[in-house]
Amino acid sequence: MPSLPDSATAYVPTRVEFAVFVSGVASMGLEIVAGRQLAPSFGSSVYTWGSIIGVFLAALALGYWIAGRRAARNASEGALAAVFIGAALYVGLLLVFGDPLLQATDDLAIPPRLAPIVPITILFGPPTVLLGFISPYGAELVESKSVGDASGRVYALGTAGSIIGAFATTFLLVPTLGVVGIEFAYGLLLLGTAAILVPRRAQATWTALAIVTICLLGAYAVAGVGISVGSDVVYETQTQYQELRIVDDDGTRTMYLDGVPHSAMDKNDPDRYVFEYTRYFHLSMLAADDVDRVLFVGGGGFSGPKRFAKEYNATIDVVELDPAVIRNAKRYFDVSESEQLNIYNMDGREYLESTNATYDVVILDAYRADRAPIHLTTVEFMELVSERMDDDGVVVANVISARTGPRSAFYRAQYKTMERAFPQVYSFPTSPSGSLQNIELVATNSAENLTEADFARRNRERDIGIDLSGEIDFYQGHVTVGDAPLLTDNYAPVDSLLARQVDTQYVIERTDGNETAAAP
Repeated sequence: MPSLPDSATAYVPTRVEFAVFVSGVASMGLEIVAGRQLAPSFGSSVYTWGSIIGVFLAALALGYWIAGRRAARNASEGALAAVFIGAALYVGLLLVFGDPLLQATDDLAIPPRLAPIVPITILFGPPTVLLGFISPYGAELVESKSVGDASGRVYALGTAGSIIGAFATTFLLVPTLGVVGIEFAYGLLLLGTAAILVPRRAQATWTALAIVTICLLGAYAVAGVGISVGSDVVYETQTQYQELRIVDDDGTRTMYLDGVPHSAMDKNDPDRYVFEYTRYFHLSMLAADDVDRVLFVGGGGFSGPKRFAKEYNATIDVVELDPAVIRNAKRYFDVSESEQLNIYNMDGREYLESTNATYDVVILDAYRADRAPIHLTTVEFMELVSERMDDDGVVVANVISARTGPRSAFYRAQYKTMERAFPQVYSFPTSPSGSLQNIELVATNSAENLTEADFARRNRERDIGIDLSGEIDFYQGHVTVGDAPLLTDNYAPVDSLLARQVDTQYVIERTDGNETAAAP
């Protein structure tokens, strides 16, 4: 049998080529984990991600430039090993000092859109600069027929590593490990690569490798203790979409998503509303007649769906994107599916596009203070919601914004957009303050205009299991939208609108029994 030609033999990368590949994996992996680490403090808006991408590219460019000037005289496998050891040491520092530094930089007098740049630069700039050394050194050391061949091979290997780092971090590490675990894994990867590169007789480098390995293990132990010591933290994890934390405090269990309170439950009275804004969902029962089917887009702790299922003879469907939210709501918030309560793990717009069901009430509870799913804010989406509702159907959108002033831009834009899709739109703020708050936009397919007196009369006449007289006092039949943009699939500057309210205090009203305690 004839032997295979040399070109068909299996490709086995050299140690240097493997190092170039690993540098791509690590740089992209750290870039993704940077977004997860910053989200609780700075959100995950386009400005946060733009800052991350910009800082990482600048750091890599600086590393390329410095190493390119030194590669001809300094490049060696030992030098590559030293670079990996230095990057791993900084990852160890990141494990211990990452969160304290984020807290320290959170209150700097920097415009909100630019605020993430400082912590990203301090936390991830130095190790990324070091990783930028690898490609120029690699190009100098790779055996090739020409400079172009060496450069092409290095670029290809680094890019392949970045692809693997992106997919592995996103689909494997993030759902499995927390931020600390992912950073520790990349620290080990850097040290393992260094061990492959260190010359046998380089005693000083081997000593440095051993010391940094001990430091990394110690840093991981310290970071792990720091996460677990809080006795009020019931559970926390990094999901596919966000950081999820469940905290018990004085008899109240709260679900935080990326550091923002999303849902809460009174452990002694699980059906009682803790957050005032969830009471406003019942305004839909005053605006609609004969409610048989209700859709919640956004589950969280399922406080609204659970109460609706208990209070009304109606089918309650809940669409929640994050499977970890569903799983932990069932585990920690007394949520259970039944013939009356159905849970669907998918995107809300995707569900509405695929379902044949029609609803009397749709409640949109997927917005957050720092970001909103853009595709759930546009006029095209609102028209889809309208199509999936009955002729007198009602939609309630939980918008987080200020009531007036520049920080109300998103609220006014969402009102204007819903006004384009529905005959009637009403606004119900949840706090008298001018701070960031939950504002409930109630829109109907009915042509009938309901006044504040109409809502008050129906509240007295209908037994909906909750008295909304205090909530109705916040009624606004019309909102002046000013120059607010119409949100469309083609143009929806939601991140820009939300950025105006980043530095505003978020006041979330709490209830005491069935009455509002008005406590932020």
